[in-house]
Amino acid sequence: MSLTSHRAPRTVESLRIRHGTRFRWLVMLTAMIGTMASIMSSTIVNVAVPDLSHYFTLDQAQAQWVSASFMIAMTLSMLLTPWLLARFGLYATYAGAIVLLMAGGITGGLAGTFWLVLAMRVVEGLAAGVLQPIPSIVILRAFEPHEQGRALGIFGFGVVLAPALGPTIGGFLVEHYGWRSIFFVVVPFCVAALVLARRYMPIQSQAPDRRALDWKGLVLVTIGIVCLLNGLAEVQGASRTSGTVLLAVAVVAVALFIYTQLRNPAPLMQMKLYKSRQFAMGALVSLIYGAGLFGSTYLLPVYMQMALPYGAGRAGLTLLPAGLVLAMVIPLGGKLADKYPAHILITGGLGVLAGSLALMATVGPATPYLLLVLWVVLGRVGIGFIFSALSLATMRGMEPDLIAQASSTANFVRQLGGAIGVSTTGILLEWRLATHPGGMAEHAVAFDETFLVLAGVCAAAMIAAWRMRTPAVAATKT
Repeated sequence: MSLTSHRAPRTVESLRIRHGTRFRWLVMLTAMIGTMASIMSSTIVNVAVPDLSHYFTLDQAQAQWVSASFMIAMTLSMLLTPWLLARFGLYATYAGAIVLLMAGGITGGLAGTFWLVLAMRVVEGLAAGVLQPIPSIVILRAFEPHEQGRALGIFGFGVVLAPALGPTIGGFLVEHYGWRSIFFVVVPFCVAALVLARRYMPIQSQAPDRRALDWKGLVLVTIGIVCLLNGLAEVQGASRTSGTVLLAVAVVAVALFIYTQLRNPAPLMQMKLYKSRQFAMGALVSLIYGAGLFGSTYLLPVYMQMALPYGAGRAGLTLLPAGLVLAMVIPLGGKLADKYPAHILITGGLGVLAGSLALMATVGPATPYLLLVLWVVLGRVGIGFIFSALSLATMRGMEPDLIAQASSTANFVRQLGGAIGVSTTGILLEWRLATHPGGMAEHAVAFDETFLVLAGVCAAAMIAAWRMRTPAVAATKT
């Protein structure tokens, strides 16, 4: 293909003519590669938390910010995706986020201070948040309703390979090359994503939306989330008064955010989405599920290195079978989501995940290695049945002009739950470790109690999931 053809306008119509029916799969593959890079940057660092803690002399409360700062930035920037898409188009938004992600990875790997590491984690999180809603938008617009579950399943298969391989690759890199090496892992993915985007991502063919960004809403939601997470940390520590003040500020900021969104003609978050019971219940499930899922993802590798006699490499290797099983189960879950009521798949998956976390509380140094792997695998089986069903049940039936808003809001709520989950898991773990000081056996008790709390969180999400039954069943009959 000549350089001239590359410079020709790439509209959706011209790309469909050029690539035929393959186009929808090619653009999904392009979105999937970028999402894999962003998810890998999110999860791979968990294996390096003990090494980072030792290198920079961090306690558990400080170390959890390596993950929590990424999650906060990712959560906030998700709300920007609809505005960026309307203003700059799909290609510019996607490519810009990929470049930002790659810059954060390279700079983070070269950082000489912990604060620069945290800053680059924020940069990576901002890029990842913009990227996260894009695949769902692409799938809902490019695929027919009867193909969407299958497409989400195939997309999920590719995406979960990143967190499946991430801890194993990360553990190997940390043991042999140190924590800096994990930041560079995203670079080849980002390069591949940019090459594919240059060929298959359409450039906006309609006039851009020139409406200004809702800066007031963005500032309010940022204040609310940051004060909430810091308040939770402070109220459990010595500064309970300041923690209470921060939590009060968070409540006020969130209330003002909702008020401004109701009055703004071009809000960051369309509050009318919540008029749909299907979306409202799906958002609630996503919030609670995100807290349990991301909290456990943070906890598992730390547990294996602090309460079990595992190094970073073995901890990563323990998580590999679970990731591979998840990659195989998600396509099956996608096919089932096209055929069966979503509330059954979501509720069942949450029950399996809760059971897995509860069983982790029975693990100790004497537990056979294969049994530990089995309990971790069991949880990933549950996640596999939730993934596609929750996405479809939350967003199916949305008006075309609300798809971008619905996708970004659903992802925002899930990631908000994840940010709260990572933060509170770190806080809860620090509290329980202080209650059970001593050696590895005492640490194990603290981890057991934390696992049981996360199991309870996932079990609570089952109640909201079951309440999706009427609209979910109706959706499957259309």
